[in-house]
Amino acid sequence: MKITIPDDYQHVVEKLDCFSLLKGQSVQVLSLSEKDPVKLAKELQDTEILVLTRERTEITEELLSRLSKLKLISQTGKISNHLDLAACSKYGVAVAEGIGSPVAPAELTWLLLMNTLRKVPQAIEAMKAGKWQVNIGSTVNGKTIGIWGYGKIGKRIAAYAKVFGAEVLIWGSEHSRNEAITDGFQAAANKSEFFETADVVTLHLRLTPQTQGIVKESDLMSMKDGACLINTARAELIETGALLRVLKSGKNLFAGLDVYEDEPVYNPDFELLKMENVVCTPHLGYVEKSGYELYFGKAFENVIQFIEGNPVNIANPEVL
Repeated sequence: MKITIPDDYQHVVEKLDCFSLLKGQSVQVLSLSEKDPVKLAKELQDTEILVLTRERTEITEELLSRLSKLKLISQTGKISNHLDLAACSKYGVAVAEGIGSPVAPAELTWLLLMNTLRKVPQAIEAMKAGKWQVNIGSTVNGKTIGIWGYGKIGKRIAAYAKVFGAEVLIWGSEHSRNEAITDGFQAAANKSEFFETADVVTLHLRLTPQTQGIVKESDLMSMKDGACLINTARAELIETGALLRVLKSGKNLFAGLDVYEDEPVYNPDFELLKMENVVCTPHLGYVEKSGYELYFGKAFENVIQFIEGNPVNIANPEVL
């Protein structure tokens, strides 16, 4: 069966150890990121199995209607808003879900948090320009780290914060807050208290219709002077345009960002890249060698099982 892996703009999939699982199969790896469904359909017209890299490729009804040969989509990790599962079922395309790990995203979050607080990237760029000690950052120790979402990643961030001598403040569902209290952490009484109290707010929510735009401009404006927002989850969790407006308003707010509404970002004049109080990384949260082996390894296993007539981990079994 013809297998296509789109959006490998890092040129790494074929170098993974787990790629050997597809030995003997007809595999096409596409490095360019094509967002137009009509153009993408032309690239995928002979594809029978599609292996996605997390959420890079948007699977819409418009795309699916043009892919008459497509039988399976093997997802790395879990399905999210990038994939229209109902449309997949309508066109008889099975979707296999994979597994993931909180390790790489949590470590990237902490890395971004520390770099933003200590202003390390700005100091490095200044040193490259022949300057010395152009700024002064601050430590994690003694800060209140506000974590919105006490799931697998949020729990790791709380543990890191504790080791670094910071206080932890949790916001999220009632279940999350109760669980955090059981684990010995503080929970905010309400969202206003959360944003007004935390020195750092880091977001760890899944993007759903209920959480889209859940962080409002007023929430960001209510943060402490010199506070820091970290977002390694999804850009759409923040009300459209709100973060940029706040950063341009003159409010003393810092941001560490790994996610953007339109990815990939190739424009060197992208506005957030030009801001001294913002540290940007190119959606590296899950992009790590062992994580890729885990994600793609399971996705490729699901492909082989499907080819051998034993489909597993199918999110829409009614199409089989």
